[in-house]
Amino acid sequence: MSRTIALVGLMGAGKSTVGRRLAEKLGRNFYDSDTEIEKAAGLSISDIFAMHGEEDFRRGEHQVLKRLLTLPPHVLATGGGAYLNDETRALMRENAVTVWLNADLETLWRRVQKRDTRPLLKRPDAKAVLTNLLAEREPIYSQADLVVRSKDGPHTNTVNAIYKALQTWKPD
Repeated sequence: MSRTIALVGLMGAGKSTVGRRLAEKLGRNFYDSDTEIEKAAGLSISDIFAMHGEEDFRRGEHQVLKRLLTLPPHVLATGGGAYLNDETRALMRENAVTVWLNADLETLWRRVQKRDTRPLLKRPDAKAVLTNLLAEREPIYSQADLVVRSKDGPHTNTVNAIYKALQTWKPD
């Protein structure tokens, strides 16, 4: 596999946690686009959203992903909304194998409650927001090259499922 592996999906799908383990299994570097955005901006994701808004955040996200996708093949965990942008999605499809970590609503909800750093969920109706995001984004995430279920249980199960799916991938 001579391409970067870009993990896409909703917050809580396991992109960062699984991505680190997948990179280790493949002997590759791991990058988390949200971490790289924070480094570039000198601000947390929450602060970027609060101070500059989602539109500015998405512009910066696109630039960071563009830079990351020029690096030698690695494993890349992307932010939940990154794949929604047409240009960013095309960039990822051109330079990486995209893998949608598809988790059901209850799994996502259990996972996102463990951290309060998710700007889109800092609301009293957070579960309704997550439900709507999942419904809106599924048709776009489903355009990824590969789809792997992200379930509760050991992360190695998801890592192994991605590894197996990658063996079947053939570029268009």
